[in-house]
Amino acid sequence: MRSLKLDTPKSLAQRVMLRLRQGIIDGEFALGAAISEEMVAQSFGVSRTPVREAMGQLQAQGLVVIRPQVGSFVFTPSAEDIKALCAFRIVIEPKAAELAFACDRAGAVAAMEQAIAAMEQAVAAKDNVAYGRGDTAMHEAWFANCGNRYLVESYQLVSGRVAALRTNLSSPIDVITPASFDEHRALLRLFANGELAVFEKLLTKHITSSGLTYARALNVT
Repeated sequence: MRSLKLDTPKSLAQRVMLRLRQGIIDGEFALGAAISEEMVAQSFGVSRTPVREAMGQLQAQGLVVIRPQVGSFVFTPSAEDIKALCAFRIVIEPKAAELAFACDRAGAVAAMEQAIAAMEQAVAAKDNVAYGRGDTAMHEAWFANCGNRYLVESYQLVSGRVAALRTNLSSPIDVITPASFDEHRALLRLFANGELAVFEKLLTKHITSSGLTYARALNVT
């Protein structure tokens, strides 16, 4: 018999956090933009207490910077931040893909194919938000199928920031130029064929190129 256990309802603060998180990732709040607790509270029809708690959670995720007596702001990475973030991804993403290939190759391929299909539609529509979501889903497919929760938890430390940088900085370029989409299709093909050494080489190049795009867009090279 299927379990009748109910999902634990999300707290009000968590619901506010998740909505703000998606807004930052989708570019509704620009990098570096101020986020008014009062404006958010009024918009959501809640008190400032859950908004303040949500901001604290977003700060822990690296998506928001809270400056006492000044306000809350969407993060803006420095050149050093971008280099460190890319170095971290170059270490962790190929390992997650390697484990996903061994643990659930079919599941990973299916998730990657779904992401590629979404990205293709986004390119046709010139929709950078949809492209960013598909791009994120592509990279998260390896973690979702790697069978190692510690790798998953490690990636979650940066996943929000990576997703926000994609949508805000690289996706507007990716929907009008073929390079990124072509690389993602090549990554899918290499992974599906088990050519993991070539896959890792291309993934490293892809992440490095993304970092350069972020730095140029932010003028922090």
